[in-house]
Amino acid sequence: MYFGMFDPTIIILIPAIIFAVYAQSKVSRAYRKYSRIANRRGMTGYQAARMILDSNGLAHVPVEIVAGRLTDHYDPSRDVMRLSSQVYNGTSIASVSIAAHESGHAIQDGTSYGFLRFRNAIAPVVSLISTASWPLLLIGLIIIWQGNAATGNFLFDLGIIFFSAVVLFHTVTLPVEFNASSRAIKQLVSLGIIDEAEMRGAKKVLSAAAMTYVAALATSVANLIRILMIRGRN
Repeated sequence: MYFGMFDPTIIILIPAIIFAVYAQSKVSRAYRKYSRIANRRGMTGYQAARMILDSNGLAHVPVEIVAGRLTDHYDPSRDVMRLSSQVYNGTSIASVSIAAHESGHAIQDGTSYGFLRFRNAIAPVVSLISTASWPLLLIGLIIIWQGNAATGNFLFDLGIIFFSAVVLFHTVTLPVEFNASSRAIKQLVSLGIIDEAEMRGAKKVLSAAAMTYVAALATSVANLIRILMIRGRN
């Protein structure tokens, strides 16, 4: 029996890990480049978010500053948008693009977008069971190795079910993020926040960010395949 770094199934993770590193580096490069290029209207991320929200009947949604870098998010549980200080106060193409993306999530919430509602519904449960999945898998293996196959397999199978929920969450996240970016580009152009020449930069920032969600799904799927292979040996 092998596990961890000595488990030959770990090779399945290598392509996903490489892709995840590439995706993260692409986000960093795109953000670094377009955070240095000001949008022609000189509009801040806050102003862009406020304009989009107000134009879509979401004047009640506040836009707050949150600490950190690239920590921007829309919180559907509190109906509030939070932007990092660089995005909130920044006048770059990257700033308004990220602000528009988070505004896209607020619009999704306001229009009861199906995938977002489903993701929000399962998020608390997935957050809980994802923490328990790896301990269950490890404990299950240890018990199997000690000779109690019935109990060990039960715990290991429970860990598989829990981890499958994580894969489901990442799968549902993809359409949510791609749709938010699509809405963002439409709002940026239709409201005149950016012009056609700036749209290329905005798309690069948002597509790079979306790739990280694809990488997260690829990594979780690779892990699930690896787990199932280990289960098949026991």
